[in-house]
Amino acid sequence: MKLTWILVADNTRARFFTVTTPSSELTEFDGLEHPEGRLHDREITSDLPGRIKASDGVGHAFSQQTDPKAHESAVFAKFISDCLIEAFNAHKFEQLILVAGPDLLGLLRQQLPEQLQKQVCFELDKTLTSLSAADIRQHLPEFLPHL
Repeated sequence: MKLTWILVADNTRARFFTVTTPSSELTEFDGLEHPEGRLHDREITSDLPGRIKASDGVGHAFSQQTDPKAHESAVFAKFISDCLIEAFNAHKFEQLILVAGPDLLGLLRQQLPEQLQKQVCFELDKTLTSLSAADIRQHLPEFLPHL
């Protein structure tokens, strides 16, 4: 079996697992934390929006271009992607399984380069980071796919 990594992630945490056979238990070996993903919008943004007066004297507030929580999710997806790229280039894995909530999974797909996207053999759009390794394994196919 090819050396396989399983990434289980949400907006605040990423856990890395490996398996020895397609039907074996998951072994957790590393993790990442992103505490900024837990913050409320008011804690992420430091100021109130600016104001501008139109020529008619009516004031308007500037609106934010992006949602602060969505921005933090994108930042974490980029960080995860960078870690995966580095590990793949160091030949630490040959194929990848992605498990993440739909929003983060979409962001990861956008961030992963084509070379790494080709190594993804299975995706699951569920948020399972709080589960034990044994419980996560129950959400995956009995025999993990391989490339």
